[in-house]
Amino acid sequence: MSRHRAAGDLSLILLSYVRPLEEIDSLMAAHVAWLDAGFAQGAFLVAGRRAPRTGGVVVVRGDRAAAEAIAATDPFVTAGAATAEVVPFHASFAADAVRAWLA
Repeated sequence: MSRHRAAGDLSLILLSYVRPLEEIDSLMAAHVAWLDAGFAQGAFLVAGRRAPRTGGVVVVRGDRAAAEAIAATDPFVTAGAATAEVVPFHASFAADAVRAWLA
């Protein structure tokens, strides 16, 4: 058995901007507060911008329903400035440092 075996439900929130960057930037403070709250609650593991800057990615603990509920509260989404696609997955392998996140 691989020493990198892991188990845990995770989801990706893939944000895609549908409004001009000026509008995205005007919502950035509220979006960052949303991210801060998600990290403080232990729901978010990693977040960042897509390259090029067309949206963002958030790695979330939990299944599709949990991630969809969280994504629906993102200020980018509620303002209609971005759409959110949720991609659930079951972590089967993980680096040692990441396995603790799945506990």
